[in-house]
Amino acid sequence: MPAEIHPASTADTDALVALEALAFVSDRISRRAFRRMIRSPSVCLLVARDQGVVLGYCAVLYRARSTKARLYSLAVNPVNGGGVGRALLDAGEKAAVARGCKTMRLEVRLDNLRAITLYEKNDYRRFGSKPGYYADGMTALRYEKLLCGSPSGGTEGAGR
Repeated sequence: MPAEIHPASTADTDALVALEALAFVSDRISRRAFRRMIRSPSVCLLVARDQGVVLGYCAVLYRARSTKARLYSLAVNPVNGGGVGRALLDAGEKAAVARGCKTMRLEVRLDNLRAITLYEKNDYRRFGSKPGYYADGMTALRYEKLLCGSPSGGTEGAGR
């Protein structure tokens, strides 16, 4: 049975914090930040769950009067979350389209080859970089995807 993807609730906070610790060495989202995201109308925080276990999450941020969404973070349990990243990415994109967004932007660590491969296989195109973006000084690569038939996504906006 594939993982079920649904909006996060406050009951998911402990699992999200634990998953963050497994998935990232630095630049982790705090418990407080996860709680704010769950309550925020400008964030779509989705979790993938299988048999009660949170296997991954996807956080998409929105700005008022903008047609650009930002994939702020996507994390998958490295032990038992295989295959969930693509499903979470798809769900995040669908949520953005439902909010009227035409493009999704993101930043990804230059050394995160697995994530880069996922994004490029899913039609994200690189349009820039941000040297020294992460706490350890690592460069971020900037990507963008057209979500719904717009001929151009432009070059302004933000992402993680």
